[in-house]
Amino acid sequence: MPLTLHLGADDLTRCRFAISPLCQTHEALRMLRRPARHGYHRAWLRRVRRTLAGLDLSPLWLFVPRVGGYTPDFLGPPPGEPYPTIDDELARMRATDPALARVEMARSLACTPGLSESPRGRAVLDDPAGTVRRLADLTELAWHALLAPDWPRHRAVLAADIAHRSRLAADGGLDALLTGLHPGVDWAGHRLTLRGYGDHAEAQAPDGRGILLMPSVFVWPDVVSGFARPWQPTVIYPARGMGRLHTAPAPRPPEALARLLGHQRAGLLAGLTVPASTTELAGRYGLAPSTVPSHLTALRAAGLLDARRQGYYVLYERTALGDGLLAGGQGGPAGRSS
Repeated sequence: MPLTLHLGADDLTRCRFAISPLCQTHEALRMLRRPARHGYHRAWLRRVRRTLAGLDLSPLWLFVPRVGGYTPDFLGPPPGEPYPTIDDELARMRATDPALARVEMARSLACTPGLSESPRGRAVLDDPAGTVRRLADLTELAWHALLAPDWPRHRAVLAADIAHRSRLAADGGLDALLTGLHPGVDWAGHRLTLRGYGDHAEAQAPDGRGILLMPSVFVWPDVVSGFARPWQPTVIYPARGMGRLHTAPAPRPPEALARLLGHQRAGLLAGLTVPASTTELAGRYGLAPSTVPSHLTALRAAGLLDARRQGYYVLYERTALGDGLLAGGQGGPAGRSS
């Protein structure tokens, strides 16, 4: 059965994007439980296997069904701002109303026959406030162990997706934005329809607050929506470029371009297939963090890079001139991967 969200005039003017480290953490945990999502992440899974073996995430696994089912929304709620920090989101999670948490946890446990009546199920429902604190502590542990080391790269992919879709909306309006979100998403007649969507009996209808759109590295091949009240209706969809996140090596610049710009500057230019920060680029190329800004400033002064602030970070990306110069040095057409 499809899930259909009917967007009114107020919803259409209030659609927005966000990047949520907390939501990404819980989508990563859902991915770990659902092998169908593993395809693009096998290298990452091999790398974190030892870390996972040392983590006891069993209290969280209670609320992440292996096949379908509902995960409590308060574990990864839609953020109220575009680029929240993980600390702010964890604080918001810890402040969850225990009564709301109990309702959502009970709904999640009911997806697994007998779990609500088991000793573990009864224990978490009998102490919802304590359960929220324990789940927030485990989520913070999972964030630092699994995502924090790679977050600059993840954030850059998510930011690049939002930039791309914002350009689509600027050029073709909301139709161009919503029709390209995901193969399972249809947009027609003010109706956003998610085909093949499973559990949506409690899904919230849009109510004038708009739809929150969140790209995700870990949600592929699914698209996730719903969110019961009080949360804002949200669609979480696979980000463009996530397929190369853990597997693609840093591109080597053409030799002619390296002779022209110098090997380090040419390497930085070639490596900016998605926006990145100075810290990420320094780590990727083994450069001293103090030297990277001068290279980026020179490339930007030459018109080869643009810079824009994304939350607490400044992200650099190639301009059309930078793409053209790189393509000319390679002897072929330019283009970013999708």
